[in-house]
Amino acid sequence: MDPLQSIAKIAASGMTAQTARLRVISENVANADSTGTTPGADPFRRKTISFSELIDRNGGGSLVEVDRIGRDQSPFRRDYDPAHPAADETGYVKRPNVDPIIEMANMREASRNYEANMNMFESGRRMRGQMLDLLK
Repeated sequence: MDPLQSIAKIAASGMTAQTARLRVISENVANADSTGTTPGADPFRRKTISFSELIDRNGGGSLVEVDRIGRDQSPFRRDYDPAHPAADETGYVKRPNVDPIIEMANMREASRNYEANMNMFESGRRMRGQMLDLLK
């Protein structure tokens, strides 16, 4: 395989992985204040994403892919609010185990990783153009 095609394939796999990561993060942020629908019910549980390495047999490059999307098993926050419809018999409401500050930091990191892959893709495209100009 052409090395410049390999650059594009590696960058594309990175952008696809970071897109999935951003989707998971945005779902976590969107549900950060949700509660259960019945008294004592569990609220939204934070989602996590993990990646794995995939070797491209044709190009010899190391690609990334989504390995799995899991659930964070850390305990829920509990707030005392006896008037809330989801409050248990002691007056506590279970809140999601999502920390918006951590999610925003993860979102920023994923966005920067996506941008780095995009820059790599664009650099490969420019190199291909320069190579074609030299061959003219």
